[in-house]
Amino acid sequence: MEAFKVRELRHTDIDALLAFEIHNREWFESHIDARDPAFYSVQGVTEHIDGYLSDFADGTWHPLVIEDATERIVGRANLKSIHAPEGEAQVGYRIDQHLCGQGLATLALRHLIQQAQARWQLRQLVAYVFKENMGSRKVLGRCGFVLEQPAENAAVGGEYRFVLAL
Repeated sequence: MEAFKVRELRHTDIDALLAFEIHNREWFESHIDARDPAFYSVQGVTEHIDGYLSDFADGTWHPLVIEDATERIVGRANLKSIHAPEGEAQVGYRIDQHLCGQGLATLALRHLIQQAQARWQLRQLVAYVFKENMGSRKVLGRCGFVLEQPAENAAVGGEYRFVLAL
């Protein structure tokens, strides 16, 4: 596997993040809920990054990107809805369609687990995955997450809840 690096999202990532999201839009929307069309613009991504970094400063979000050897963004990973008093957060990640199956999602999720423990002292991580998203379900299992139950509000073909005790 070529060299990949996981790092925190920065304000300077606007163009690279927009390119990544546009390039993978159709792929992502086949696995997760679609973003508002306004997101797919310099202004939309700028506002997105500003919001994530504000939430990071507040301690409720930890946004990361994955870069290849040329510093091109090829994935994203987040600790979201960090709730320090309960010691819990949700995880999420998205990987470039053409790099799936190369271990990047596992790399990203292991980095999130490490950050959850070392930086945030969390005790539990939760992931919600659509039933049909077998790739993400395998990654979660590989990293120790256990299927807890379908989400309470899940319709047929809805989300499953995976949990990892830290």
